Amino acid sequence: MTPPAIRKGMQRDIASGIFITVFIYAISLHLPLIGIFFALFLPLPILIYRIKLGRNAGGIIVVLSSAAMIALVGPFTMDIVFFIELLVIGFMLSEFAEMNLSVEKTILYASLAVLATSGVGMLLFSSFNQIGITALLSDHILKSLKLTVAIYEHMGVSQQALNDLSNSLERIQYVLVRIVPALAIGSTLFIAWANLLMARPILLSRKLFYPNLGALNRWKAPEALVWGVICSGILLLIPEKGIKMIGLNGLIVFMTIYFFEGIAIVSFYFEKKKLPKIFRIGLYSIIALQQIVCLLVIGIGFFDTWLNFRKIDARPQETV
Repeated sequence: MTPPAIRKGMQRDIASGIFITVFIYAISLHLPLIGIFFALFLPLPILIYRIKLGRNAGGIIVVLSSAAMIALVGPFTMDIVFFIELLVIGFMLSEFAEMNLSVEKTILYASLAVLATSGVGMLLFSSFNQIGITALLSDHILKSLKLTVAIYEHMGVSQQALNDLSNSLERIQYVLVRIVPALAIGSTLFIAWANLLMARPILLSRKLFYPNLGALNRWKAPEALVWGVICSGILLLIPEKGIKMIGLNGLIVFMTIYFFEGIAIVSFYFEKKKLPKIFRIGLYSIIALQQIVCLLVIGIGFFDTWLNFRKIDARPQETV
């Protein structure tokens, strides 16, 4: 039988986990433009408290946090499905992390589990609303685009720019609906990767379990993935729209993976040059905010297959 003091401490931790999760969710709702960045942190408290308290208590936090999130927005919507899946990412990451798998398997298995539950959730949601998944996604994306236009209008964006954006909504909607698979896979991989990294200093500082993932700044993508990029590029050159979209979906997913390798290379040289943390934070922020710099990082990751920027095979591996 669990002693009352321990039971009370666990209840307090569960309440804290729910409060932090719902608080992050509330912030993401009330900050229209930067709210999405706060939403990326939603898996983090689930991951930390699941590792600290165990599977049952972690599951309680996920369920009660989901119920509180639904209560905040009222009717069950597509948005709430997305936010709940973020909680599932945190839970599944902790499940596979405790198995001490490689970083690739931890992120891949957690992402596959989340994508599977997302697919089931989408099917149930579309069935409940008696509307096809494609139509459901199309309607949701159009509403989001119109909301974006309204936000830009309140921000004082020029009328000409607003008109150009409004006139392009149908074309943007057409493309976005057809690259939803790649966006779902890429975003799930990225969120899982980011939260696993962010959890490390928190868990270690509290002397909690963290998987032995090795020196992540020496990580390399499997060389065979290069052929996936090449094939996706070839498909983009074919005039048929359906085939082009398959190529575009593939390219987005592979770009996400090579972004991870590019960031690993950047981190490797930050460590090698012993740059102060304040400079590292600034440079990472530039990578996150500047699309051209982000593409450069992806390019570095891709060409590392041939150029081996870190000379990993030329000397013994160092730990970080």
